[in-house]
Amino acid sequence: MSEVVHTFTTQVPRWQPYVIPVDLETATSEQREAMQVTPSNKGISPYVLTLAHDPESLAVRSPLFNLIMYGKDGLSPGERELGATAASVVNRCVYCAAVHASRFISHTKRADVIDAIFADGLDAELDEHLQAIFDFSAHLSTTPPEATQADAQALTDVGLSELEALDLVLSSAIFGWANRLMHTLGEPVMD
Repeated sequence: MSEVVHTFTTQVPRWQPYVIPVDLETATSEQREAMQVTPSNKGISPYVLTLAHDPESLAVRSPLFNLIMYGKDGLSPGERELGATAASVVNRCVYCAAVHASRFISHTKRADVIDAIFADGLDAELDEHLQAIFDFSAHLSTTPPEATQADAQALTDVGLSELEALDLVLSSAIFGWANRLMHTLGEPVMD
């Protein structure tokens, strides 16, 4: 029996859609074309199969997501993943928080950072560099946004360039959207 996951964990739950995903065998050519542009080569996830109901949007979403999260310039991959994790914590998206916290750990080998975030939430105390990134992303992800000039200055103070700060804005913003979309289309479950 599956159980909906409500607490943050690095164990990635299964995402279960509320609507029936597109069947790959009966997908239209437009849906098939849109699904080829996925963030991963590990197969087509139920999430992407669900988004394929709107192939025009999916065909734009996937390349945009890839450019923001996997770009070669600007913020490091681990820092992008921390921004995505912070946004997902604010938005209470257990699935995205698990995925991106795990990726942060994979890139940085810093499980202690994620342990602190999952234990203390927005009150987590991190080293100065990661704290500035986490706080900025979290403040930007609230509704209405609480990010201030002081939050932006903290990024500069820890050495982030303008391009790196922009990457953080983009990685946080795309998860503000993605988290809300995942919440409305399905839920995280542990089998």
